[in-house]
Amino acid sequence: MFKESMKIFAGDLKNSFQDLLPIIIVVALFQGAIIQTMPQNLVSIVIGLSIVAVGLALFIRGLELGIFPIGEGLAVDFARKGSVFWLLLFAFTIGFATTVAEPALIAIADKAASISAGKVDAFFLRMTVAVSVGFAIALGTLRILLGHPIHYYIISGYVLVVVITFFAPVEIIGLAYDSGGVTTSTVTVPLVAALGIGLASSIKGRNPVIDGFGLIAFASLTPMIFVQMYGIFVYAFMPDAAGNIKVLEEAVMQTVEIHQSFNYWDILWDILAVVKDVAPILAVIFFFQYIIIKKPVVHLHKISIGIIMVILGLYAFIVGLEMGLFPIGETIAFQLTSMDNMLYIYLFAFLIGFSTTLAEPSLLAIAIKVEEISAGSIRQKVLRTAVAFGVAIGIALGAYRIVAGDPIHYYIIVGYIFVIILTQFAPKYIIPIAYDSGGVTTSTVTVPLVAALGLGLAENIEGRNPLIDGFGLIAFASLFPMLTVMAYGIYASYRQHTQA
Repeated sequence: MFKESMKIFAGDLKNSFQDLLPIIIVVALFQGAIIQTMPQNLVSIVIGLSIVAVGLALFIRGLELGIFPIGEGLAVDFARKGSVFWLLLFAFTIGFATTVAEPALIAIADKAASISAGKVDAFFLRMTVAVSVGFAIALGTLRILLGHPIHYYIISGYVLVVVITFFAPVEIIGLAYDSGGVTTSTVTVPLVAALGIGLASSIKGRNPVIDGFGLIAFASLTPMIFVQMYGIFVYAFMPDAAGNIKVLEEAVMQTVEIHQSFNYWDILWDILAVVKDVAPILAVIFFFQYIIIKKPVVHLHKISIGIIMVILGLYAFIVGLEMGLFPIGETIAFQLTSMDNMLYIYLFAFLIGFSTTLAEPSLLAIAIKVEEISAGSIRQKVLRTAVAFGVAIGIALGAYRIVAGDPIHYYIIVGYIFVIILTQFAPKYIIPIAYDSGGVTTSTVTVPLVAALGLGLAENIEGRNPLIDGFGLIAFASLFPMLTVMAYGIYASYRQHTQA
């Protein structure tokens, strides 16, 4: 048993190093060939990346043992119980509890508070966004119960986002678009996916592939609407808010710069932060399992080991990133933005988007589940590659948008139009997966590097404002994977049809 477990873990570890290899190649290429300087903390970087690989392997094995089984088990129990009210309440509570403590959301809320010179309460804004995510997952769960096609909901949501954009203050648009990509945490994504798949598998007439995916897409969409509405309210009653942009610029730069050095004393705080992020999820799960469903967790010992592995894996992942990738990645981003050759910036944006997406734990978790549910017809490596290309194109185009100084919503609106068009031609089975792929690409690895690139560009290019121009890259990284995954689905369907 022990030998078999070690063999499985060794395979996971090998795959983790393969996932990190593109990042190492990109960083080495730009550091050695373009910037032409060797990093001073090379040993720390190597150790850090090794820790990242171990953390990623632990995380994936923990998902298989703990998070996936308990999520799908809860969905089955709720379906048997037959209570729509308790199921929707559970979906709302999971969305709310996991979002309100999300570190990326806390940062965004603090920035929004800076915009209004402190008159907007950051805690209240976090509550608003958390409610929007809770509402989104509850609505997505109701869609599975009703059996409605997902694109009706998502396209209606995009139309609403676009309409509100024309009324929202320009200072809030980038933040609002980005907020849709940072509200779903690394643990939330696999749990929510397991809930949707388990529910679709338990209801007669539902298809786990077509109906089970899509909850993450809802959770990525509603915050964009709510944050823009919040911005409209703030600026309607705060006519002098634009004068406080400088305060926000300084806060943003401090947020990025704080990752440029690693402090070994932060280890304890890192693991406590991971436990704090996971604790609300576990509290909600066990409350509904024992109090509402009134049924013990099957294989509790095995699931507990899986949850511990998830916590340790995330902890190692974060520590390794802070030691190895964040310092050098952000340094390269800032150094490139101060160079005259913009082609290097676009190339770096493309390659770093592609390589970091391949290593995203949330995407890996979803891809594994897609391959399992589709009985291998959708290979997880092919799906991750399609998503990575989408992120790469999105970040490169987003970097060009900052350099050109164009308004972000023109690009996003055109992107949504293409999403709507491709939705009409894409196979039904790929549409929910494509929509979800936009919400899982901007997480632990990608966000800090992308934020550093966007803010560095806006700081170094004359006439650009870090608040108005520096944000939005995450929105591009969330949008374009939907296009590439649906395009892949259309191509795969065409190829299968011609070979038949």
